[in-house]
Amino acid sequence: MPAVCATPVTLAASDRHRLKKMAYGHKTPYRDRQRATIVLAAARGHSNSQIADQTRMHLDTVRLWRGRFAAGGLEALADRKRSGRPTRFTAVQAAEVKALACQLPAETGAPLSRWSCPELAREAVARGIAESISASTVRRWLAADALKPWQYRSWIFIRDPDFQAKADHVLGLYAGTWAGEPLGPDEYVICADEKTSIQARCRCHPTLAPGQARAMRVNHEYNRGGAVAYLCAYDVHQARVFGRCEATTGIVPFMALVDQVMTQEPYASAKRVFWVVDNGSSHRGKASIDRLAKAYPNAVLVHTPVHASWLNQAEIFFSIVQRKVVAPNDFTDLDQIRDRLQAFEARYNATAQPFQWKFTTTDLEDLLARLDRREQEEHSLRHQESSLSLAA
Repeated sequence: MPAVCATPVTLAASDRHRLKKMAYGHKTPYRDRQRATIVLAAARGHSNSQIADQTRMHLDTVRLWRGRFAAGGLEALADRKRSGRPTRFTAVQAAEVKALACQLPAETGAPLSRWSCPELAREAVARGIAESISASTVRRWLAADALKPWQYRSWIFIRDPDFQAKADHVLGLYAGTWAGEPLGPDEYVICADEKTSIQARCRCHPTLAPGQARAMRVNHEYNRGGAVAYLCAYDVHQARVFGRCEATTGIVPFMALVDQVMTQEPYASAKRVFWVVDNGSSHRGKASIDRLAKAYPNAVLVHTPVHASWLNQAEIFFSIVQRKVVAPNDFTDLDQIRDRLQAFEARYNATAQPFQWKFTTTDLEDLLARLDRREQEEHSLRHQESSLSLAA
């Protein structure tokens, strides 16, 4: 019988480059590397038997992948789709489990706060959705729709009736306007707030510096050395910080912070100095507005909406202080905390740049519109559910 000639293989430059990456890549799967090696050897004119000897693969395997590449190119080197094991569960069963995951456990009578995959699998069996089902199957179904019922996020609904008006004032000040008029060069915007209870935790063993393949180590045990409150005033457009430490928060410590700022230039002789504060007890209500105006006629107190302290840029500075100064907390006494905070203020003011505040009044209007639509949809859904329950 005449000898059967091997299928000839001719490579384009681009195909050769991709095959070489597959054959010599460290992260290439083993089967792809072997198939690329077969094709490259075939392109160099080697016979199937020679390639089988070189790669230590069966002759039929070499013949198979050589022929597939000659017929279909690079795409033919991938595995063909296989039917696989017959599915045990129907699409309806998967949908019922997903619907169960989208319900609160309390609504189903389960004594749980959140669903987990094992609990969902157990509940699905108890409800007769499936005779048996594994947690991994439930996890795979939920992953297909990016459902994670074991996670949760806290939120708070807007309950300040003047939320938009108050937020507009604050955002306008950040943008350099007040009541629709641009601020003058002798008008300033200051955000003020308090960071309460910075504790002096003296570790029982010294903190170890980081080393090769080792993070900094902080001893878990500590002795309490008291706590101090840190009050801060941040000039929004000048990126300048004024801070002080007090034993506690309150009206007197806050007014001391105001005195510290308003008795120095350029604020003492400024036309207006706007103080943006939250609704804490140290500066709450109209009484605080009158108190500040009486002490300094050129000072204007502006409150953020209730539960909207995120509009206060002093919170951003406090997050920096927490990351760079306070944590991990390892102070011998309160004096060390005061000295560290004071030194950090000087260091920060030397290189600080104003925060790039990007949330504008337009963004606020879009946010409130989305919340209104969501509230209307939830109200409509509750009304439909009530109507269906009455009809039943």
